[in-house]
Amino acid sequence: MAPRKLFDNFPPVTSREWEEKIIADLKGADYEKKLVWNTLEGFKVNPYYRTEHLSDKEYLEGFPGEYPFVRGNQTNSNDWEIRQDIKLDNLETANHKSLFVLDRGITSLGFISPPYKDTSLIKNQNSLSILLKDIYPECIRLYFVCGYNAPLVLKLLHQEVETKKLDPAKIQGATDFDPLGYLTILGNFSSSEKEDFTELARLISFAEEKLPSYKVLGINGVFFHNAGASIVQEMAFALSMAAEYLARMTDSGFTADTISRHMQFNLGVGSNYFMEIAKIRAFRYLWSKIADTFKVESNQARKADIHSITSEWNQTIYDPYVNVLRATTESMAAVIGGTDSLTVRPFTYNYKPTSKFSGRISRNIQIILKEEAYLSKIVDPSAGSYYIENLTDSLINESWNLFLKIEDEGGYLEALKKGIIQKEIETVADTRRKSVASRREILLGTNQYANSLESVKEEIDENLAFPEPVPGDTLVTPIRKFRGAMDFEKLRLATENHPFRPKVFLLTLGNLTMRKARASFSSNFFGCAGYEVIDNMGFDSPEQGAKAALQARADIVVVCSSDEEYAESVPAVKESLGEKVILVVAGAPACMEELKSKGIGNFIHLRSNLLETLNDIQNKLGIQGI
Repeated sequence: MAPRKLFDNFPPVTSREWEEKIIADLKGADYEKKLVWNTLEGFKVNPYYRTEHLSDKEYLEGFPGEYPFVRGNQTNSNDWEIRQDIKLDNLETANHKSLFVLDRGITSLGFISPPYKDTSLIKNQNSLSILLKDIYPECIRLYFVCGYNAPLVLKLLHQEVETKKLDPAKIQGATDFDPLGYLTILGNFSSSEKEDFTELARLISFAEEKLPSYKVLGINGVFFHNAGASIVQEMAFALSMAAEYLARMTDSGFTADTISRHMQFNLGVGSNYFMEIAKIRAFRYLWSKIADTFKVESNQARKADIHSITSEWNQTIYDPYVNVLRATTESMAAVIGGTDSLTVRPFTYNYKPTSKFSGRISRNIQIILKEEAYLSKIVDPSAGSYYIENLTDSLINESWNLFLKIEDEGGYLEALKKGIIQKEIETVADTRRKSVASRREILLGTNQYANSLESVKEEIDENLAFPEPVPGDTLVTPIRKFRGAMDFEKLRLATENHPFRPKVFLLTLGNLTMRKARASFSSNFFGCAGYEVIDNMGFDSPEQGAKAALQARADIVVVCSSDEEYAESVPAVKESLGEKVILVVAGAPACMEELKSKGIGNFIHLRSNLLETLNDIQNKLGIQGI
């Protein structure tokens, strides 16, 4: 007897039938507005995808480890390096921390020092020996995030290898020498354009001869990510930088294979879960195509070596444990997308130095994903997902179009000098900033469901939390790193630093359902500024509520009732309160204009710009910003 398929008894459903059913269920509502997602990346996402949507994707026939590497660089597993970064404030301390984390699941180390030349603590052979005491470079990958100090660090690393009689071919890891990337965030080359690229040529030559398995050229797409860029921009600009390096270095006599072998891509990973999975897959595809253009021959050199770093953009200093949850989903996206290595930022990274606890949590996120969730076992686990495959394809197309636009401007450096890169990023960053301000983009614990009782002013380093722009004259306007929560955090800190904590009195009247809903909304609204919110069971009259508000010494009174009752109740409340407090109406009633004509000008509702409204209230209360 022939085996039967599971769903033989169900007739196939065509896309047309799906569409007809959806349109019927919408009952006249606009299909595009209700169900189609207009992404920040510039393309639309449909409410569903089917097999037919994959019919023209030629790379779907490939296998993991095969060109164009959409399905990953590996063939037998999805394993990745668990990397922990350590700031080099003190060499002995950094060494102790390194040995401590190596016993706790870490498979690679990243040493972080300032990018400016001659600022690293690694200045000579003795200093590097102190840092690497009891650490065996043949057994652990070593990364030095040190910017323009990379040539000296690499030279000293080679001396360490020779002194210890190690096999140079077994030394793996990377530095992040990236003149274009650091020009983008600092505004200047270390020396000059010519000298920095000459230094890069010397660095590649040195690595090729002395440490052939070590990568020296870092492409820091994460800089764009942490400046608020879209995923498409991060991909396109990182690829554009890489293409410029390939063009310049091949003109200097290197083969494209040599340059590619010594290149690593450092990409951010945000909380747009499925899009971030697709990003890594799409990035590998595009890099393989660019490598083809430059006639890279080796399959190994055509594989993009991707290091992922969890986002700084969405980290918050209020309700910081939420950062742990963000980092977990970001880590999952990077791993499922097939990243080669991953750094999870500690949840306190943006406001104070890493502690044993915050370091342990960030480390264990990866270890749980590997050892308990088994995400290292299956190659390309997202393969065949109609949704993710279509996101991958859309990112490929949009990123390639933006890449070509930058190439038409003369390449990355010329576009940067013209201000095109900066303008592109600022446009998207401003959109995201406004989305956070109006709560179209949610940062839990900051612009939604904030803990109004929380105080952080004694815990944070404001120089870390709110970095100042790069000072001095610059060759190009640098892009500026910022976090989505920064404007709200400054507002909250201003509240904390004020001599008294403002009181918000919820004057609840009339319709029980409406007053409870609007009281809840108002409590959440003003909680985001750190105000004390006084809720109530309801009052029998506006006068009774106003009297209670004055007795409570409220600074702000929010009337919470139904639209139908506002026309009479709000003017009565205003008359009873006088000018002693700020009067606010919860909602956008039809009688709004009538109320405004009576001197009632403060309304809060779903369409309110939360940040602008709270800043206006702060000004009226005389609370100075930080």
